[in-house]
Amino acid sequence: MRSEEEHLRQITRRHFYSQCGVGLGKIALASLLGGDLVALASAATATPPNPLLPKPAPFAPKAKRVIYLFMAGAPSQLDLFDFKPALVKHDGQPIPADIVRDQRYAFIRRDAKLLAPRFKFARHGQCGAELSEMLPGLASVADEVAIIRAMHTDQFNHAPGQLFMNTGSSLPGRPCLGSWVSYGIGSESEQLPAFVVLPSGSNSAGVANWSSGFLPTTFAGVPLRSKGDPILNVSSPPGVDNATQRQTIDLISRLNTRRLEIVSDPEIATRIGAYEMAYRLQSSAPELMNIGNESKETLELYGAEPGKASFANNCLLARRLVERGVRFVNIYHEAWDHHSDVEGGLRTQCGLTDKPCAALIKDLRQRGLLDDTLVVWGGEFGRTPMVESNASLGRKLGRDHHPQAFTMWLAGGGVKGGVSLGQTDELGFHTAQDPVHVHDLQATILHLLGIDHKRLTYKFQGRDFRLTDVSGNVVSQLL
Repeated sequence: MRSEEEHLRQITRRHFYSQCGVGLGKIALASLLGGDLVALASAATATPPNPLLPKPAPFAPKAKRVIYLFMAGAPSQLDLFDFKPALVKHDGQPIPADIVRDQRYAFIRRDAKLLAPRFKFARHGQCGAELSEMLPGLASVADEVAIIRAMHTDQFNHAPGQLFMNTGSSLPGRPCLGSWVSYGIGSESEQLPAFVVLPSGSNSAGVANWSSGFLPTTFAGVPLRSKGDPILNVSSPPGVDNATQRQTIDLISRLNTRRLEIVSDPEIATRIGAYEMAYRLQSSAPELMNIGNESKETLELYGAEPGKASFANNCLLARRLVERGVRFVNIYHEAWDHHSDVEGGLRTQCGLTDKPCAALIKDLRQRGLLDDTLVVWGGEFGRTPMVESNASLGRKLGRDHHPQAFTMWLAGGGVKGGVSLGQTDELGFHTAQDPVHVHDLQATILHLLGIDHKRLTYKFQGRDFRLTDVSGNVVSQLL
């Protein structure tokens, strides 16, 4: 930090003429132009332009907004989406050595025994999508959904895997997908943040999953709590009325703006915008969070209960957010990490999430929002075809981490419904047809929003960065 003496030495006459808000140079200019000196002085301390104003997409978008349902912990694709008769046939037998080769695992041995699917499967919809009995809700909207059965990733542990899926890098410090989107095309809402996060439980990578990284923090995700105050400390203290609050924020904004002119730090502009958004949220957030004003039929459709924190409530809130112009909504639901009792774990988590996910699709369709709202569902990787059982850790009949092949689904926003893309081998270990890498999925999401993933870049430390790093291809079969 500079000393006061150093600071005073830098206030030169030239600095006075060029930078002073009502300096002689600006006074002379005002007189020459016949302008209003008061207006000129106020313009010098005007609030910086809002970087979240909507921007035109580079090409015609299919989707205007995204709801990303992130299933932290990695759901078992083999018990929910990818039925393998060979696993039933060879249940309890060691997996063939030529399949596993030099693969790495988090907890199990390479010669672990195969584990048959825990549930029955059936075909649904006109498309004939094959789904587990644990997904009756998704089965009811099967013709709206595109299922990717051959996803693969570079990471096999939770925190790096979640970061890779959300930011395109396994290391913290990169902007997440929601930040890239709001940076690229702004927001349609002036009363709410462009990028909102609704957590129901924790996740391994924490806030880095919705960080703006090296982008200005204006583009970071804003977490909203589904119970109590939606944002901590956003409410005014007792005795502070609306007029007093407005005057306080105006004063702070003027001081911050003057400081911004001196040091040109973009984070000061972010802080100015944050104060303004917090002020607007004092009136917009309580109305948003009050799902009690939804119809009884809508609450029953989601299984939502006003006043409670739940995944169902968050799905309903996501619809309310995009309805009000929010560009990107991330719902994080943790508890899919089933190293033990994969059957019991899936019964619990599907019971919490399947109905609300299907309700979200139905509700968006009914309100005319699904065609331009992209819904994405999935975790950071999948689970092994082999069983994990470890008496010393108290684990039995679970599945380990599996990055080689897993399943995700998309709906709405220009996605072709009723499609099942990709196949895995007969044991569900490797991708066998139409593999989709994480960067391919990210490129496709940006493409649906009208953004070229190769051209959405930000210069940092001397190089242009992008979400998909140096790879990624749009998956045209989904469009």
